Amino acid sequence: MTLETISENRSHDGVQGVYRHTSAVTGTDMTFSVFVPDHAPGAKLPVLTYLSGLTCTHANVTDKGEYHAACARHGIVFVAPDTSPRGPGVANADSYDLGQGAGFYVDATEQPWTPHFAMHSYIADELPALIAEHFPVDPARASIAGHSMGGHGALVMGLRYPDRYRSVSAFAPIVAPSQVPWGRKALAAYCGDDRAIWRGYDAVALIEDGARRSELLVDQGTADEFLDEQLRPELLQRACDDAGIALTLNRREGYDHSYYFIATFMADHIAWHADRLNADR
Repeated sequence: MTLETISENRSHDGVQGVYRHTSAVTGTDMTFSVFVPDHAPGAKLPVLTYLSGLTCTHANVTDKGEYHAACARHGIVFVAPDTSPRGPGVANADSYDLGQGAGFYVDATEQPWTPHFAMHSYIADELPALIAEHFPVDPARASIAGHSMGGHGALVMGLRYPDRYRSVSAFAPIVAPSQVPWGRKALAAYCGDDRAIWRGYDAVALIEDGARRSELLVDQGTADEFLDEQLRPELLQRACDDAGIALTLNRREGYDHSYYFIATFMADHIAWHADRLNADR
């Protein structure tokens, strides 16, 4: 797969790059960022993929996530994809919570979204193969994290593919999209009325239907303006308790939904992932 370099900059004893490729899955050009810490020649490093939230691109966490120093310290490659396909001819909507910038990490089954909105397959299959081809990563040591809509995506990926990800964490995730306005709107638009399809993109429903991981890490700000209506972490807590999944749910007093919150606790998440990514080293 051909890769175009948009930019590369030295940062925190590593290289922060932004790249573009033509995706066979979405049928569009896709842009993503990758931070590669300095490493010995020939070394293969663990990789952490971070999924962003509504209205974001790769740039939000790249510019504001403050992950570079922690990833350099732990020797982790950090991958930040876009949140949806974009460009001329790609379906869009007037609202911020649907269309370009709001792919919800699902494979759409409904028009006008089906030609391009296949973010689930892009994140699960195409992007990891591209990263493994072009960057010094060990695909057997991969983890995933995300924020808000991206936290939803990370939880779903980790639950659907437990053998692909050693660890899963999220900041303020949409834990049960089938039960909240953001999720119901997106799932109905992209996937129609088939609630069985919806359950495959809903972390709480996946756990109720038998998906398992040994543990999950979630940080949630108590001053988050979306907490009660859209995020509802208590639903994930209940599902994990019932399923015997060890959920660490950190309620961070006074923190909101912004990148100030994410940047504050990003290093903690990276260290947590590093312990699991390097467990057999």
